[in-house]
Amino acid sequence: MFRTALRNVLSHKARLLMTVLAVMLGVAFVSGTLVFTDTLGNAFRNQSAKSYDDIAVAVTTYADQRDEKTAAIDAATLKKIQELDGVASATGRVDGFAGVADPDGKLIGNGWSNTGSNFAPGKNGQDAQYTFTDGSGPTAAGSVALDKDTAEKGEYEVGDKVRVATNGPVKEYTLSGVFTTEDGAVNAGGSLVLFDTPVAQQLFLRPGEFKDVNVAAAPGASDQQLLAAVKPLLPEDAEAKTGQVRADEQADQTEKALGSLNKLLLAFAGIALFVGIFLIANTFSMLVAQRTKELALLRAVGASRRQVKRSVLLEAAVVGLIASVVGFALGLGLATGLRSAMSLIGGKIPAGPLVVAPATVIAAFGVGVLITVLAAWLPARRAAKIPPVAAMNSQYAVATVKSLVLRNSIGAVITLLGGAAVVAGAAQAGSNGQLLIAGGSFLALIGVIILIPLLSRPVIALVRPLLQRLFGVSGKLAAQNAVRNPRRTGATASALAIGLTLVTGISVLGVTLGQAVDKVTTDNIKADYMISMASGDALDESALTALEKADGVTAVSPQQAVWLDIGDTSLSASGVTPGDVQKVLTVDTVAGSLDSLGKGEIAVSDKTAKSNGWKTGDTVPVTYEDDKKGKLRIGAFYKDNEFLSPVLIPREVVAPHQARADIREIWVKSDGGASAANEQALVDALGDNPGMSIMDRKDIRDMFGGSINLAMNIMYGLLAMALIIAVLGVVNTLAMSVFERQQEIGMLRAIGLDRRKVKRMIRLEAVVISLFGAVVGIGLGMFLGWAIGQTVAAEIPEYVLVLPWGRIAVFLLLAALVGVLAALWPARSAAKLNMLTAIKTE
Repeated sequence: MFRTALRNVLSHKARLLMTVLAVMLGVAFVSGTLVFTDTLGNAFRNQSAKSYDDIAVAVTTYADQRDEKTAAIDAATLKKIQELDGVASATGRVDGFAGVADPDGKLIGNGWSNTGSNFAPGKNGQDAQYTFTDGSGPTAAGSVALDKDTAEKGEYEVGDKVRVATNGPVKEYTLSGVFTTEDGAVNAGGSLVLFDTPVAQQLFLRPGEFKDVNVAAAPGASDQQLLAAVKPLLPEDAEAKTGQVRADEQADQTEKALGSLNKLLLAFAGIALFVGIFLIANTFSMLVAQRTKELALLRAVGASRRQVKRSVLLEAAVVGLIASVVGFALGLGLATGLRSAMSLIGGKIPAGPLVVAPATVIAAFGVGVLITVLAAWLPARRAAKIPPVAAMNSQYAVATVKSLVLRNSIGAVITLLGGAAVVAGAAQAGSNGQLLIAGGSFLALIGVIILIPLLSRPVIALVRPLLQRLFGVSGKLAAQNAVRNPRRTGATASALAIGLTLVTGISVLGVTLGQAVDKVTTDNIKADYMISMASGDALDESALTALEKADGVTAVSPQQAVWLDIGDTSLSASGVTPGDVQKVLTVDTVAGSLDSLGKGEIAVSDKTAKSNGWKTGDTVPVTYEDDKKGKLRIGAFYKDNEFLSPVLIPREVVAPHQARADIREIWVKSDGGASAANEQALVDALGDNPGMSIMDRKDIRDMFGGSINLAMNIMYGLLAMALIIAVLGVVNTLAMSVFERQQEIGMLRAIGLDRRKVKRMIRLEAVVISLFGAVVGIGLGMFLGWAIGQTVAAEIPEYVLVLPWGRIAVFLLLAALVGVLAALWPARSAAKLNMLTAIKTE
């Protein structure tokens, strides 16, 4: 039986090719994902270890320039640490945002990973954390050093003038040197600027103070002993750990970050393999049906049912093993490609070997072989039931009415249970509702897949008259062939249905959320521009002053972050410019007047007012951020707005209580609206600062909706593999169908159906099956998209379900195209059949 199984595999190479491809793609995704994430994890772990290699104790504070309450490490404390026994050196560090302009004045990097720090030379004049490839570190107020990648992107050489943006006005420095570094921000595609230590302290913290301290041990000194000696010298809020612990923490953070990516990619690999199950099961079902006489003859000569079943499963195992070998090799290439792709989009991955863990090999091969064997189990079971008498009857193993009734009954029950769970989840909303929907979606999908053979006849019957009218006898035969074997049609259509269920559900949810976000943005913003720091940090007040004086500006108001204790309630507030705030943002007054802001009064959102029992005209006790107390009068209530805090307060009232204004964005209204001239006026007013972002309304909408579109595009790309496997399934089904119908096709040719019409018949059959699967998938996808949307509708203002009919039409066209492409080879094979040879085929 073992030799028989191997012979069958080798004798049906063409038939099994599509199955091999389906398993191969799934295994490639699984192995590629695991190798890629293992390689990244290993590289970043090594980087973390290397960056803390010479650090015995790492001291961290949470000191901030705007927060004078949190203590930093002062020069006196640093000196005490340096004088401890066993300390070879102790280096103070301070850092913050620093962005470099390229030759066109644009920011190099992505903002959040553009950092600046201090050059801290030791007795030898070198800073052990950086290796200079050209020039030297900055030792004067007017000089800086750049990492090698940033210098190359900006085309800077030692001695050049470099424009550097921090949270203050942009300044020009002389480039003193270029260095290499293992800094994580640089590896993430950002930049690193080194300043002389006093300059960095002035820019990022306070003169004479450090945010962090790295302690190196003298030979023979214990890290734990140094840690115990350093801790008593530190401020209360400071945190000290050994370098090894810090390296391990960074490695764990990397592991967690990569874990999310790992789960996402493996989820899509699972979807691809799930789709592949139908292709594999379909293939083996057809092979068993074609070999009925052969299997019956084996039974007749003494093979037991168990041996026949084992033979089919052994074939599946051999196919799975071959596919796993090829898929694993392809997965290694995929991991290498993903690593290169990350470099191309600006992410610098630390050097390191490709990591192929034993667990990855076991998982890849285990998944490939196990999935194939499981998918072939039912066909093997049916093969084992073939009696010896079937060797004389080619019509054996036609599905019985009893089996179809049982299948449809089970499918209906599972579908109803799944649908009920989805509806219940949509009604419940929140995370609990989403869990219900997830479980219900799985059941509904399984139920519909079971019912697909039952659905195929009535659905395809609807288009049969149209096919006959448009394509004549070819169309009529195509429709009949599509429903001749409902099980096979259902299994083939299921693959497309799964893929399009996911794609449609994502599209419905994405387009609906995107439109809601777009409407919120459009309805609530009157400003033409929003100004912010590319890093997300606070803007300097000088930017507000400059914008107020810019040409063409008619209204300017910041959103200055403020925390107030009003009575017993702690609330976030926005420091705004009275008279201008209502010109740049939509502030719908419910009671009172916003003119009261100009009198030093506050405005409160209506929900906040109701929850606290406040009325317009009330005077409330207030405690400011500096713990000073006062009283404020409520002059107006306004309707809640996504872009407004619960409280609006005049900037002049807040100013005495904040050492430094926390301005996250500034809204600007210009004469004549957004235009190239008005934008240039703002650029000029801000000193052509590369660290500042100037966005018009379209940019703002893209910013809020861009993450949704990006997520959708990633999903589409990952789901494309499932659709590719679905195409293979259609090709496989048609090819085997043509093989089975050789005699029939020969007869059709003999009575006058020419080759062109034969081709058309096969193509139309493929298109009908593909569109059937697409219709089922799109219908289920819209239902699930609606349900998931209901769970978040209460949290998103202006949420209204949107069915993207344009995209759905595209999906249907693509499904039809899938059918046409899948039919190319089978249709050509059918048309080339010799009619006399085909008629004689048994």
